[in-house]
Amino acid sequence: MKSIQSVLYLFLTAAYANAALDIIPGATWTATNTGDHIQAHGAGLIEENGTYYLIGEDKTNGTLFRAINCYSSTNLIEWTFVNALLTVTDVEGDDLGPNRIVERPKVIFNEASGEYVMWMHIDDTGYADARTGVAVGESVCGDYVYRESFRPLGFQSRDIGLFKDGDGTGYLLSEDREYGTRIIRLTDDYLDVEEVTFGWEYFAESPALVKREENYFIFGSHLTGWNPNDNVYSTSTSLSGPWTNWTGFAPVGTNTYSSQVNYVLPLGTDQAVYLGDRWVSSNLAASTYIWLPLEIDGTDVSLSWYDAWTVDVASGTWAERGDTSTYEGEDATLSGGAVTIECSQCSGGTAAGYIGGDEDGAVVFEIDVDAATASDRVTLDIKYLNGDSDPRYASVSINGGEAQTIAFISTNSLSGSTGSSAVHVSLVEGVNTVQVSGVGDGLWGPDVDELVVPA
Repeated sequence: MKSIQSVLYLFLTAAYANAALDIIPGATWTATNTGDHIQAHGAGLIEENGTYYLIGEDKTNGTLFRAINCYSSTNLIEWTFVNALLTVTDVEGDDLGPNRIVERPKVIFNEASGEYVMWMHIDDTGYADARTGVAVGESVCGDYVYRESFRPLGFQSRDIGLFKDGDGTGYLLSEDREYGTRIIRLTDDYLDVEEVTFGWEYFAESPALVKREENYFIFGSHLTGWNPNDNVYSTSTSLSGPWTNWTGFAPVGTNTYSSQVNYVLPLGTDQAVYLGDRWVSSNLAASTYIWLPLEIDGTDVSLSWYDAWTVDVASGTWAERGDTSTYEGEDATLSGGAVTIECSQCSGGTAAGYIGGDEDGAVVFEIDVDAATASDRVTLDIKYLNGDSDPRYASVSINGGEAQTIAFISTNSLSGSTGSSAVHVSLVEGVNTVQVSGVGDGLWGPDVDELVVPA
């Protein structure tokens, strides 16, 4: 017999109108107000009055600390940059100074003090410090005041997570390379640690904890550096245990779809969303985000791959994207300096190249849209190549309207495939034009392989 969750999922998939915004795992995600790929890696999420705040690492400087950024969204899909909560100082030896490691920031709100409390991993470049850092803020996306760093209860601490239980008690999730992984209860003000609630002599790196109905689920990865692995989870009805044996939740050998867990977001009353980083060790700023719905049935958890999917945060439901139509870049109208180029990684072996530049190369697609697709905003997926290490940019406009600046991060880490960049737009019924052109100043855009449109 199918579970209620499975029946609901099948119903939603069948009923899903294609006209909806999608999450595209592994794509370039452009912030709405910056035109840049979102820099919030190793992140956590916190929700407040229907707005979600994504707080994570700016990897523009690679492994070295640059900033902890905060983005906001009401739908988990379109993200607006709000503020850099902490930034690098110019003081050598300072926890937030040059040549320091600051990773995996997580924030929870303390109702008693009215403060937002951030915990993070603080280290030197040799990862010998192995400390936790604590900062506080008066608003979730405001400036934070850094307080101190220490080893919790004297233990090493590298990758960390935070969890706030239903009774308001806060917990630090901490990986100790000399021991394993611990759940450590925080003091009432969340600014210090009090005692170990449970410990595993097992290294669950980047730990993330969520409660669904009466069950707690903790997720983590194996120790393989920047390389992905088959992440695992354990479950219990009590934080103090006993906990089940660690087991995988994504298909064996997929390396959790080439990602590492950083957070698990509750969805509705009994489901959740897996938030992972797909690290590019040679170019950390080009790392992408693998967000996928976790399918939970009792204490069984599984993670399936979806090229794109939509989420309704109000109802706590999700659905796979429906059918799509694909338009080849080389078959579109090319103007300025844009020409058809050979591309071994592209569909058909060709693409539209020389977008932007001094000759203002552009590609214009004509797409036919039905009434259902035109009834709401939709997400377009631009398949592309960018052989540079830095991002390229393009202007994307619909039917000659106001253009959006869209980022296209490096695809040098991809082998035999193209990258994706998500663009959220409004279409009209009938024939629409989608123009991809340069952003000016002779800058080059990406080589455009395909445009994928909800059918």
